[in-house]
Amino acid sequence: MTAARYYAGHHSDRTERQIMTPDPDRIDQLLRYGVEHRVYPGAVWGIGDADRIHYTGSCGFLDPYDGSDPMTRDTVFDIASLTKIVAVWSVIGLLWDQERLNLDDPLGVLMPDLDGYQLARVTVRQLLTHTAGVPLRANLKNLYGTDPDRIRTGVLREPLHRPPGQAVEYTDRAALILGFLVEHLTSIPLDQLAQKRIWQPIGMTTTRFGPLPSELIKRCAPTEYDEQTGRYLKGMAHDFSARLLGGACGIAGAFSTVADLATFLQRLLDPGTRNGFSAAWIQESFQVHTGDLRPPRGLFWHPAPDTDPADGIYMHYGFTGTGMWTSLKQGRWAVLLTNKLYFGRDRQPLNEIRNLFRSLTFG
Repeated sequence: MTAARYYAGHHSDRTERQIMTPDPDRIDQLLRYGVEHRVYPGAVWGIGDADRIHYTGSCGFLDPYDGSDPMTRDTVFDIASLTKIVAVWSVIGLLWDQERLNLDDPLGVLMPDLDGYQLARVTVRQLLTHTAGVPLRANLKNLYGTDPDRIRTGVLREPLHRPPGQAVEYTDRAALILGFLVEHLTSIPLDQLAQKRIWQPIGMTTTRFGPLPSELIKRCAPTEYDEQTGRYLKGMAHDFSARLLGGACGIAGAFSTVADLATFLQRLLDPGTRNGFSAAWIQESFQVHTGDLRPPRGLFWHPAPDTDPADGIYMHYGFTGTGMWTSLKQGRWAVLLTNKLYFGRDRQPLNEIRNLFRSLTFG
């Protein structure tokens, strides 16, 4: 039985769902279903608004074959593509606020060394909306080797997959390129920039790029089994591109907790406590920028699956099993962190649970 069938009776009409109050007992029941049916070893979640976390919970264990260390609010997760939001999107917003870039600036204007290469005509907005036409897969090692400088050069000089603006096609390269852009504009590595200008100022005390120090590895949720080492990855980024680039890049590599991500999302909802990005940047990001193209996209934030963009529920997922949602309209945010990759790469069971979690949270 799937999670969707198991919880088929909880749906109501949209008007009722828009004004619903989250039911922590039903959410806990749903997420324990995921543990019992081996969708993931464990999960930690939180729901709140601009002021605080209103509901939080956890279930399962870091290692299902050990069972000695339960998931807790302090569990550290490899947040994978949520790195694109807490690092790249945030820093791009900072530079946009400072008028150091315009969303419609071609990269060739911002990075003169791209002159003569196809990427020069791609805009910042097109990268943020996945309409840039850049290749769909990174495959950095196979294409460019293992030297970071050669990888950067290869990525920036790679021919486009299609002309910009023709289609919405999600690709990790967009965030990788934007990471290179902010490093070029600031002369500061992305990991240091995010730490000093975003995470530290707003109080994200645990969030950092890996590899993690030993004290954090102890409470880190393992991800996928690594055949080379004969153990599950723990405290080291699952994403191979991040590992290839020393643990940090625009694609992935950051680790965080539900408490830190709650702190981050609170800043999106309270204009009095924002640090690092402005109300204008948030409003700009949480709207559709792709016109008639499908699926609709904001700026790295996307309308949640099975919702209308007019509902105003935006999300971003991480490949390891993480996700977060925000609704400016409802004044509510939610975080769901799992280490789904421990059991494999089949996404459908987790996607069903994510959609139900979103529905139980926002309607």
